[in-house]
Amino acid sequence: MLRPIFNHTLNRAYATAQRLPSHVRIVEVGPRDGLQNEKKLLPADVKISFIDQLSETGLQTIEVTSFVSPKWVPQMADNAEVYSGIKKCPGIAYPVLTPNVKGLESAMKIGAKEIAVFGAASDAFSLKNVNCTAAESIERFRPVLEIAHKNDIKVRGYVSTVVGCPYQGPIKPVEVRKVVEALYDMGCYEISLGDTIGVGTPGTISKMLDEVVRVVPPEKLAVHFHDTYGQALANVLTSLNYGIAVVDSSVSGLGGCPYARGASGNAATEDIIYMLHGMGIETGVNLEKLVLVGRFICQKLGRMSESKVNRAWKEPQSPKCDNQQ
Repeated sequence: MLRPIFNHTLNRAYATAQRLPSHVRIVEVGPRDGLQNEKKLLPADVKISFIDQLSETGLQTIEVTSFVSPKWVPQMADNAEVYSGIKKCPGIAYPVLTPNVKGLESAMKIGAKEIAVFGAASDAFSLKNVNCTAAESIERFRPVLEIAHKNDIKVRGYVSTVVGCPYQGPIKPVEVRKVVEALYDMGCYEISLGDTIGVGTPGTISKMLDEVVRVVPPEKLAVHFHDTYGQALANVLTSLNYGIAVVDSSVSGLGGCPYARGASGNAATEDIIYMLHGMGIETGVNLEKLVLVGRFICQKLGRMSESKVNRAWKEPQSPKCDNQQ
């Protein structure tokens, strides 16, 4: 059976020497961002089982669903049923995406404790998707954050198209900084920087981060990379060197931007975990269990895993549930 061989003492020494974070929190976005563009609609019971299995891997944050119109995102039409049906394990956050006040109100009805709002650094992308500029779209979130904070609900911010846009082309880092600063000033506790179409490289990501960390400290930032051009792991490593210790990813690389030619989806959680553990950086995630979850959901979708680690890992043993309630 293929197994990674890690010398944890040497690897931790390497991470310390490079001034890398000692621990990285993975935000698993597979159930929401990973599934929302899949053509095959999965029943709620499969999604619930998927999320419950993810809860058993050691992940601290699992994005469950989004409260958006089923007309636009039919895969998320069962949002309330899925959120209400999952086991809420202690110590795990289960955020949901709420693009507007109506979505927030729906999320509050089923007891959501954390939400996320989603903006863009590109005016062209924002106009195409929500018919307003990037700055105008961020202003629309103000009442969402005000209501959320009054009800002790944490709010995370997403910024998409941080280096490139399918309509506008390259994005200037200063445009990203403006949106990030606005979300931070509104009260987002964390802001995730998304390379929506996967065109970023360590060079363009560095230029963007140089600008963003001028207004928001690295400990308030996360990164969210797509692997269209095979640059996701390199871009994660680049971000770690800025002190960013939160990484969004999707088990087995599910998802992807429908506007990106050749897009292969989000960075695969298995691949990121393998890299981090090999560098001596702790995640708290059991990789073997995660491989099994990736295989489960890919089987339900009728597709192969996009994770290289998942494809290489040979027949892991069935894991026992650590967090049964």
